[in-house]
Amino acid sequence: MAVRHAFTVEEWHRMGETGLLGDDARMELLDGEVIEMSPIGSRHAGCVNRLTSMLVHAVGDRAVVAVQNPVGLDDRSEPVPDVAVLRPRDDAYSLSHPQPGDVVLLVEVADSSLAFDRGRKALAYARAGVAEVWVVDLAGETVEVMRSPRPDGYGRIVVAGRGGRVDIERFDAAVLAVEDILGPLVA
Repeated sequence: MAVRHAFTVEEWHRMGETGLLGDDARMELLDGEVIEMSPIGSRHAGCVNRLTSMLVHAVGDRAVVAVQNPVGLDDRSEPVPDVAVLRPRDDAYSLSHPQPGDVVLLVEVADSSLAFDRGRKALAYARAGVAEVWVVDLAGETVEVMRSPRPDGYGRIVVAGRGGRVDIERFDAAVLAVEDILGPLVA
């Protein structure tokens, strides 16, 4: 029988500092397991770019918009969401990665990772108490808005498609058109 080792965030950081993970490795730590992230395709990258611009405009100086940076959930999880909207901090998160209490919104853009983002990753976010998560489903052309975190997942999930709108619960005026998030229709 194979023995698996669940890494801590501290061990994860030491592996990175020693060069064990490689400079261009696209990995994250979730529930003690090192997860290799899918390569970023053009449609995924374009969606992240559009969403970042829209969120920066929508929240202004009321929040920090971070792109593909780690968020510490607990001592065994440090995922890398595509976009995070964070409470402002004087150090702009240079002294430590954000924790669940710092997070206003996390966004995962799913091209080939939908089942993982919607399932295991969203469950980890909910267990950590992240108040709001969006999963942008590029293939399904929807944005899933997840709120009311519980230990077994999110209590409220709303799905909006093209023609719909989504809002950041903590920022009344931050309403985004799903059409603008998804970008041009793909033939």
